[in-house]
Amino acid sequence: MYEEQLVYIDSSYMMFYGGAAVLALVACIYLLFRRSNAIVPGITPPLRLRRWTAAFFAVMFLSHLWWWLIIYHSLFGDLWLNYMVAASLDCLMVVPTMMAVMVVMLQDRRRSLWPIAAALAPIVVFFVVCIPQRSNTIVSLVHYYFLLLGILFIIYMVCSLRQYSRWLRDNYADLEYKEIRYSVIAFVIALLFNVFYLVGSTTGKFAQYAVQAFDYMFVILLLWRVETLQSLDETPTQMPEQEEEAAVSTMVPPTALPPNIDLLLEERVVVTQLYLQHDVKIDDLSKAIGTNRSYLSLYFKRQNTTYNAYINGLRIQHFIRLYREAVAAKRSFTSQQLAEESGFRSYSTFGNAFKQQIGQTATSWMREAAAE
Repeated sequence: MYEEQLVYIDSSYMMFYGGAAVLALVACIYLLFRRSNAIVPGITPPLRLRRWTAAFFAVMFLSHLWWWLIIYHSLFGDLWLNYMVAASLDCLMVVPTMMAVMVVMLQDRRRSLWPIAAALAPIVVFFVVCIPQRSNTIVSLVHYYFLLLGILFIIYMVCSLRQYSRWLRDNYADLEYKEIRYSVIAFVIALLFNVFYLVGSTTGKFAQYAVQAFDYMFVILLLWRVETLQSLDETPTQMPEQEEEAAVSTMVPPTALPPNIDLLLEERVVVTQLYLQHDVKIDDLSKAIGTNRSYLSLYFKRQNTTYNAYINGLRIQHFIRLYREAVAAKRSFTSQQLAEESGFRSYSTFGNAFKQQIGQTATSWMREAAAE
């Protein structure tokens, strides 16, 4: 099977290959020793994610090193044995750390990482058995098991990501630098790439250059994602939905529940314009109206909305008032300026919120309003 594989090597490829290894090492050193964020200075990334990403970059560098020693220098003098040892190291080091990075990105609670190690433990047994016996049958079993683990992990990440997105919208008004949906999709694609790379064959000039080009892009993407993700360490942990209603009766005495929460929200959030504060959290609102966060979350759920939608709805109405006032007074303005004055940190977030609330883009709405 592997005896027929050819490894394409020339000086330009080895320079390209070495560059990917050096880039991973530099990224690792940066995350470990750079205390401040050089990419987005105003963002404080999660420390745990920084450390796990640095570990992944270190393993990525080592992976290039052991492939160089084992495959390109034929360390064991046997192509089949060389490939099996190098692939085993990748399966047991690169893939687990990549999975750990994706799990650690979810900040709604501190998820355990030991299931990843437990799921990969059988692969150790497989390789211990198949390498001495040179059994391609066992290698095929490892391939199928590895693919199954990849599929199960993707299912887990999809479910966790949906739960995480709901948690963000139930607790935060501003989602800038907090959402990870598209990043996780990219990293799942990267995981699939690695899985198929390990269980398949990568031969020829184009294929091997493509693998290294992918490594360059992946290091840059992951480094950017880590440094642009805001740490949420000080937020409360997620409460399971089935416990939410019970929390109202156990954590908050019935006499402590506000009897007129709508009026309190109007008086202490709308009138005071608390919604204009950047990054105002559900904890801030619950303190403002003198109730419990769990009760307020339950209130929004019974209204078929989320905390994020509630705050952004108030901000959109504020934007509309500012727009009408500016037009009536014939003052010069920009929609971005009005969006910032309405509490939005970024114009793209405002645009998405406006379309969700009003049903059309802000530009088309202003054009229709001006024509009235």
